[in-house]
Amino acid sequence: MKEKWIVVRNYYLYFMLYSVIGWLYEVFLEVVVYRWGFSNRGVLFGPYCPIYGTAAVLFILLLTGIKKKSIRVKSINITPAIVFFLIVVLATLLELMGSYVMEVLTGGWMWDYTRFAWNFQGRIALNPSLRFGAGGMVFLYVFQPLFERITMIRQQNVLSAVVGVVLILFLTDAATTFLC
Repeated sequence: MKEKWIVVRNYYLYFMLYSVIGWLYEVFLEVVVYRWGFSNRGVLFGPYCPIYGTAAVLFILLLTGIKKKSIRVKSINITPAIVFFLIVVLATLLELMGSYVMEVLTGGWMWDYTRFAWNFQGRIALNPSLRFGAGGMVFLYVFQPLFERITMIRQQNVLSAVVGVVLILFLTDAATTFLC
């Protein structure tokens, strides 16, 4: 039972880490790239975008096994290309579903891709999907191995306490956002 708790705890930690990284990415785009100024890019009060955390956990669960394989065409390893394609597909589907969920919960969604070519109802578009693919590759091949090493620290009780506090803060944020 203890081992299952550690797995669940680690996946929740990954969810939160990538939710915060996603929020930072969104804020960076608004402030630095587009120069629109700062706004909280999350649907909740805190500095996190749960859709990024959800995507990250989905990628870990569905793509880690594929990432570890060596799929070749002749002598060329095409595994990274397959992983990239799958990240693009999964991220696009999640973003589309997320837009509908947000619309039900809040009356709208927080992005508008109508200015991009190859968009669907302004909810998804090729350009952001390819960016999510690139970001997903960085996450899966660079950040995730680092985060897995972090979760292997010796003070497991400290990590569990931190995750417990973060969970309480996140649930309080979600409850006050959606119930009030």
